[in-house]
Amino acid sequence: MTGSQPSPFPHASVITGGARSGKSALAERLAIAAARPRIYLATAEAGDAEMADRIARHRQDRGPDWTTQEVPHALPAALAGLPPGAVALVDCATLWLTNRMLAGADLTVEAAALGDAIAACPCPVIVVTNEVGWGIVPDNALARAFRDAQGRLNQRLAARADLAVAVIAGLPLVLKGALPPGVA
Repeated sequence: MTGSQPSPFPHASVITGGARSGKSALAERLAIAAARPRIYLATAEAGDAEMADRIARHRQDRGPDWTTQEVPHALPAALAGLPPGAVALVDCATLWLTNRMLAGADLTVEAAALGDAIAACPCPVIVVTNEVGWGIVPDNALARAFRDAQGRLNQRLAARADLAVAVIAGLPLVLKGALPPGVA
């Protein structure tokens, strides 16, 4: 490819950051920039009224130009079934990993399956994930096991990604690759 040609849209993008850092907003702008039909793969489960309201607000804020699939557990299978002309936004890998951990799944196997599914997906995939390792060491074994599994998943996803971005205070810090023009 010559320097004068635009780079292709990344097949696999990882957007990470802390809670309320702006990572989901950046991921949505990136998906819109793909100029393809947008599929939102939602991993949250509405365990209480506040979470149900949050999910409803997010869906309303995205608007009608998104197709939403609820995939709290079957994320790799959902990725395999996507059409090649679309772009998928997974929000988020952290909740998916939580769901799989609480279901008693082997997280090493699950992480490998997710990485393989993203690589094999027929359309570009943008994954939102939380950076959970910047805080204190949790005081219980379950929380420490989750923090460690999430850190390993994030490393696996970023290693295979064409684009990796950390979002801090709403500002993107590109770690790998390049954001498409107009996405910041």
